[in-house]
Amino acid sequence: MIPAGVDVWVFDLDNTLYPASRLYDEIGERMTAYIARALDVDAHEASRLREKYLHDYGATIVGLVRHHGMNAREFLAEVHDADHSVLAVDDELTALIASLPGRRIVFTNGGGGHGERVIESLGMAHCFEAVFDIESAGLAPKPQPESYQRLIEAHAIDPKRALFIEDTLRNLEPAHMLGFKTALVGAVHPAPRPAYVDYYAADLRTLLGDWLA
Repeated sequence: MIPAGVDVWVFDLDNTLYPASRLYDEIGERMTAYIARALDVDAHEASRLREKYLHDYGATIVGLVRHHGMNAREFLAEVHDADHSVLAVDDELTALIASLPGRRIVFTNGGGGHGERVIESLGMAHCFEAVFDIESAGLAPKPQPESYQRLIEAHAIDPKRALFIEDTLRNLEPAHMLGFKTALVGAVHPAPRPAYVDYYAADLRTLLGDWLA
């Protein structure tokens, strides 16, 4: 049964609307190459910085801007200019998303038009009213509280009527604190399940299929 009182559905993008794929790997490789070139470091150091800033700030670009003065718009545009043809259309999942009553929004730490290109490649663009990405959030990525507040303000969301679906556990807690219902999707079921996770399923199709059955 669909969660009661929900009429805004907020979806993470990577590893939620589509599984980890060659696209995700290519974006990581493009980030490493960009960092190595821009900072004049070897690939090992570039990879270390990419992972460190992702862990420390929620998005690599935040650390690059803060510590190296990197141009965020150029970085995000170049690293996300990847081969989206590797994505496969999933008509069943698309139909499930389209069946959810109310508004649907993509909420991603990606940028440079990545979110728009992904949902277009997946054949899901018609399912969503908007993509709210890290550039929309003023470079405040999940799980920073400012990111969620800016999403709420930009799209006039009442968190008590919204549900956020995400594959990264730490990104759910701030949403729950603001009043969102939350759902975790992914192969690993946290045990015990944190109080800030209301629903869990191995993947998005299973989650939505159970609600819409």
